[in-house]
Amino acid sequence: MSESIIKDIHALQRMSVGQLRVEWERLYGEPTRSRNRTYLWRRLAWRVQELQLGGLSDAAKARILSLAPAAFVRSQIPPGFQAGPTETPPSPGPRTRRDPRLPAPGSTIAREYRGQTLRLNVMDDGFELDGVHCDSLSEAARVATGARWNGPLFWCLRERKRAR
Repeated sequence: MSESIIKDIHALQRMSVGQLRVEWERLYGEPTRSRNRTYLWRRLAWRVQELQLGGLSDAAKARILSLAPAAFVRSQIPPGFQAGPTETPPSPGPRTRRDPRLPAPGSTIAREYRGQTLRLNVMDDGFELDGVHCDSLSEAARVATGARWNGPLFWCLRERKRAR
């Protein structure tokens, strides 16, 4: 390696991040988003060598393309890029799929709790307990008891897996 390349690389190592960013713009012709000092000086050291010694050979470039032809993807849109008009795909619409474990809308779930019979109405958009709308079974159990419960377990829609 020539003495001038080594000198240039040592000069890069002594530069601040701001100076490296200016040098990047000079050598690459575009600004960098990086503020990582080590990354910047290593890439700039490569660029200095590439400009003075010629970079990769054509055979090396061909080998890279044969190994990974579609591997290069820009992480940043080039300055001045103008995207053409694009068609937006039709939206799938509102999700109407219900959990199959839930009773059908219009059903009522009844449960005895501390001497009271609790009646939970199943609706299209959630549940209703004594005029209070709830989004989930767990929320309805919390409204009924004041404590956090597993909703399907509290409303007897599933059995406890472990023995007491």
